Amino acid sequence: MAIRKALSYSKKVNRPYTRVSKVKSKSYIKVVPPNKVVKYNIGNQRAYVEGKFPFVLSLISDEQLVIKDLAIESARQVLTKNLETKLAGKFYLWVKIHPHHILRNNKAAAGAGADRLSTGMKQSFGIIEGRAARVLGGQELFMVACDSESTVKVAREILGMAKAKLPCRTRVLFDKVEDIAHSPSPVSK
Repeated sequence: MAIRKALSYSKKVNRPYTRVSKVKSKSYIKVVPPNKVVKYNIGNQRAYVEGKFPFVLSLISDEQLVIKDLAIESARQVLTKNLETKLAGKFYLWVKIHPHHILRNNKAAAGAGADRLSTGMKQSFGIIEGRAARVLGGQELFMVACDSESTVKVAREILGMAKAKLPCRTRVLFDKVEDIAHSPSPVSK
């Protein structure tokens, strides 16, 4: 089965009526699809927590939309591969969005002789097709921390490569953090 185009979902940001319950009979979603995003923290996390990476680049979304987990993973792979080859050990990458949104598709037959099938249930729940992350305008998608200004230039170019993998308009914000000890830690508590 082919992957459905992101255009089918990307601009629909309203929350769908979904329910995952511990009681099987009350659960509308019978099977939750696996998450395609493999890692959320890549690079030298210890150096970031210790405050050795004072330069921070953030990839920010300018639109409110839904991003499929395949697009997030594709952008993460581009970032990871290029950062590892060009800045080995001198960066920390943090994926800030998580695909919790479950995508559904109510399949309807089209073409000759499919009249009875296509008129089916109104507002049918549909079958589960995948996951996506709901992104608000101005929300941070990826964060890259670097150790020097020369690595920031390289990281900015690599973030430009990852922009092509995402279905929204984005911008890169640069920030020099003076006191990283008070910034939120990516390590879950």
